[in-house]
Amino acid sequence: MLVKMNEIEILDGNSYSDERGSISFNNGFNASLVKQIYFIENSSKEIVRGWQGHKIEQRSCSSVKGKFKINIITIDDWDNPSKNLKIKSYMLNSNTLDIPQVPRGNITSIQSLEEYSKLMVLSDHSMGERKDEYRFNINYFNE
Repeated sequence: MLVKMNEIEILDGNSYSDERGSISFNNGFNASLVKQIYFIENSSKEIVRGWQGHKIEQRSCSSVKGKFKINIITIDDWDNPSKNLKIKSYMLNSNTLDIPQVPRGNITSIQSLEEYSKLMVLSDHSMGERKDEYRFNINYFNE
């Protein structure tokens, strides 16, 4: 899960189906650095969680049910970030198990694109291990 500073890598997943059922997998993901796993389920498709991120912590995520839009911004100044920073958008679908790896120095916004969607988030830091959570108003950055 170690990602170079500010480089967002998408690890493409895949699936296989036969008469027994199906398997979704991502053979390129290295889970050896994962210290925390949690799930996000937005209460509606209109809710956008964000902007939130970390200077130090790295995260990866994958849709385990439904579809999500993940927006990622690399922060230039944590005390007073530029309002026109580039926003990179990714669509995640539980059918493919794609995993964007969000490196330290980035913030995200997360929106469900289908009702009852569920996002798994994996972090390389335990909860409370460091004071490293930054939040910005959802309307702060120009989209």
